[in-house]
This record gives sequence, C-alpha cells and structure tokens, in this order.
Amino acid sequence: MAGNASFTFNDVAVVSLANVHAPEVVTSDDIDLRLADFYERVDAKPGLLQSLAGISKRRQWPEGFSFMDAAAAAGELALERSGVDRENIGLLVDTSVCRERLEPSSAVTVHNTLGMPSSCMNYDLGNACLGFLNAMHLAGVLIESGQIDYALVVDGEGTREIHGNTIDRLDASDNIDDLFENFASLTLGSGSAAMVLGRHSENPGSHKVVGGFFRAATEYHELCVGSLEKMRTDTRALLDAGTGVVKVCWDEADRPDWNDADAFILHQISEVHTQAMIDLLGLDEERVVRTFPEFGNIGPAAIPFTLAEISEKLVDGDKVLCMGAGSGINASVIELIW
Repeated sequence: MAGNASFTFNDVAVVSLANVHAPEVVTSDDIDLRLADFYERVDAKPGLLQSLAGISKRRQWPEGFSFMDAAAAAGELALERSGVDRENIGLLVDTSVCRERLEPSSAVTVHNTLGMPSSCMNYDLGNACLGFLNAMHLAGVLIESGQIDYALVVDGEGTREIHGNTIDRLDASDNIDDLFENFASLTLGSGSAAMVLGRHSENPGSHKVVGGFFRAATEYHELCVGSLEKMRTDTRALLDAGTGVVKVCWDEADRPDWNDADAFILHQISEVHTQAMIDLLGLDEERVVRTFPEFGNIGPAAIPFTLAEISEKLVDGDKVLCMGAGSGINASVIELIW
C-alpha cells in the first residue's frame, strides 16, 4: 500500500539550517484593538486569537521587504553555515506560498540575489504548507541519484498584506460568521527559513534524512482556499481532515520507534491543532516543540523555522520527526537523525 508515497534515503543529510525572524511584532491585542468596532457590532468578545489559537504574537517584515528578500536572507545564512561553496549547489528551490507575481518564479530572484551559478537549477515548488518537506524529498532524490551534490531550499512568508485585507474586510462586515471564515488568516505569521542538503558521508556533523511518508486526501481541497487578498477556511473540517490523513501516514508507516522520538516538529498552526495531533498519535507532549505562540503560523517555513529554533539544543543521535499537513490535503512525516 505504501507505493511511491514512502521513501528511504541511504546517504542524504541536512548540512545546515537557518531561520530569520521578521522584525516587527504584531500582538493579538493589537489585532483585537483594530477590530474593536467589528466585535461590538457582532457582539463578539476579543481574545479568541490568544485563548483559542494560543497565539499571542506574530511578526511582519518592514514595508517594501519582499517575500523573496526574506527567502534570500535565510538562504544566505544557510549557505554561510554550510561551508559549501555556492558553485557546488546544484539546485535551489523556493517553496514560499506568498508570491508577488505569477511569473517569473520567485526562485529566479533568490538565485540572482544569492549570486548562484548558472549551473544551479532553480524553480518554485508550491504545495501549501507542505512545500518545504516536499522540496527536502525532491532534493534528496536528486542527491541520492547523483544528479546533484547539494541543494538549497528556501522559504519566505509575509503577512502584512493579508492581515490588512482581512481586517479591512471585517471592518466592513456585520456578520459574525465572517470572523470564523477569516479567523485562520489572523493566525498567520511572517518569517523565513532555509536548508542546505547534501550527502551524509561527505559532510561531517550533518544530520541524516532517514526517510518518510507522504499521503493525500484531495477530496478535501476546498476546505482552505487562499490568496494574498483573502483566505477562506473551514477550520473545524480542516482540522479533522488534516489530522486524519496524518494518522494514515503514521499508522501505515508502522514504526513504533517513532513514538520515542526526541523531538516532534509539527506544522505550527495553533494550540487546538497541536493538541489534537498529540492526542491522536499519542505523542509525548514535552517533546512537541511550539513556536506558534510567539510567531504564528508561518506556512511552509514553519517546520524548518521551528527546527532551526531548537537545533542548538539537539545532540548527536537525537531522532527528530518533522510532521505536517497542507491545504489540499497532503500530509507528510520525515525522520531525521541529528
């Protein structure tokens, strides 16, 4: 049953990892203050972003700082930390959901900003919040096959535009249902992350990518549909469907040792989603890392961003599971040995 959706690597590793914090802090109290008139009209109380989602803060980039600037900033840090000459990077993938244009790709701008060689293939890979894990898998396949020696995966997400559009829309509304349809948009955060992947055998101190699982449940593709203008989300149905397909990944992998992982890096959505995953999979809550309370949901950057936040605390031999689901719905579990 696993078919093409499961994979194992023999000699693929995370060589370096980096994240960048967007500098401008936006608290949930700030958002509630901007929505005070709307709350009064629909007889709603402020505080849901904190009490329900568990998000007290999220970040924004300065005005004029693009998604590609953010991705490139993280990419530059990852390259510096890797010690790999950028002439040896054979692939650059930008997995950002946030994009300023239909064409050309965001990857070409990041490629140019970073001064990557002409021999470095580059393109965007989009799959909602799962894109970065998909790119890790793709890079691993190309490294394992001998097509490339190193890959750089980048992601830069920003919320200034969608937050502004969402608040403006609610300010013009008298319907409390609009709050719930747009609620997920206000949990989003800004940030960027990047990763250099290469061969474990050729990079002392690198962290092995063991393998993982992918699963799809595309019958749920209408539950969350978004753009920079608006994101419409059926949060309850998305939670149920997303956790369900992750459970399929988990059960079909049939890996009892996964429950003993030293760290679980879940996609950072909210406290409700995190607790649902803990309960459904029987995870040790103390080993589940949380960044969403301070940074919100940073889309596909969330998993590598969170991994980078705790990377200094991990020790050689630690087992790390990166797990998430993206709108559509697709889900993945990827195992790393630190």
